[in-house]
Amino acid sequence: MVHPTQRIHRDLYRSDRELVVVALGGNALIQAGESGTVEEQTRNAETICGYLMTLVERDYNIIITHGNGPQVGQQVLRHERARDMAPEMPLDVVVAETQGNIGYFLQQTLLNHINRRDLYRYVVTVICQVLVERDDPAFLNPSKPIGTFMTKEQAEAMKAKHGWQVVEDSGRGYRRVVPSPMPVKVIQRHMIRHSAREGNIVIAGGGGGIPIRFRDDGDYEGVEAVIDKDLTSALLATETEANLLIILMPYAQVALNFGTDRQQNLSRVSVDEAKQYLAAGQFPAGSIGPKVRGVLNFLENSGKGRRAIITRADQLDAALDGKAGTEFYR
Repeated sequence: MVHPTQRIHRDLYRSDRELVVVALGGNALIQAGESGTVEEQTRNAETICGYLMTLVERDYNIIITHGNGPQVGQQVLRHERARDMAPEMPLDVVVAETQGNIGYFLQQTLLNHINRRDLYRYVVTVICQVLVERDDPAFLNPSKPIGTFMTKEQAEAMKAKHGWQVVEDSGRGYRRVVPSPMPVKVIQRHMIRHSAREGNIVIAGGGGGIPIRFRDDGDYEGVEAVIDKDLTSALLATETEANLLIILMPYAQVALNFGTDRQQNLSRVSVDEAKQYLAAGQFPAGSIGPKVRGVLNFLENSGKGRRAIITRADQLDAALDGKAGTEFYR
């Protein structure tokens, strides 16, 4: 293998490549039953980045987005447990922290994969802010659970001390809930687009982005909220004029009547068909719904010839050839 410092610059800066935005699921680095150790996240990053290398080998320009649900929960827990020793950080800062550490896992692992294959690409992680509207209805109805489970007494104490809104969560205890507003604009969209169009692999929009809004004086301020990462991924794909949006999930295909004996996997779905399925309740808001809505947003707000795919990571290579996954088209 050629040492990275001796590698020849060959065709790194090429704007003629198609641009793809690929969104990783929130559990890509911390899977069910795992505690989230560095060893676990490194191992999972090795696996997911191995699948993503098909995009490099197929010569796409690439933007990677990702969820951060498990990591935010753990980071909030760290701040809660250490509040008597160090200042607690607000949720927008916690999202920024997780963008940095998840970006590091993915960035380093991608660079290792690239070096092993004697390819030449740079990888960069962007601490990414996303604008939301001050009057978004979500601020009147916080619904996104975050952090650890609490007893009723603990929840009431945190509500009194910090002004948290808390709810009982499926009989498992009480949790803090925060608003989940719609993303309006990715602040770093131009920088992300320029960097990706020049051949750099860009990791951005982590956890849906850091939610910010305008103050009365016109300055930005952080918001205690969580933005859906699939909706932000679709917005970023539109803003960067991506040719293809890929959303990865734990299942190989989108399905009707999911989990029943009438389950029907879908291979190709038009925008009009997807809207009908959504209206019929086939794509629930708590699972596949935001992914499908994100795909529709992208296809309806982008130019002709755009494609969108929802599939599982290990099916990515086949899905790009139309042999797996679910492709959406307009």
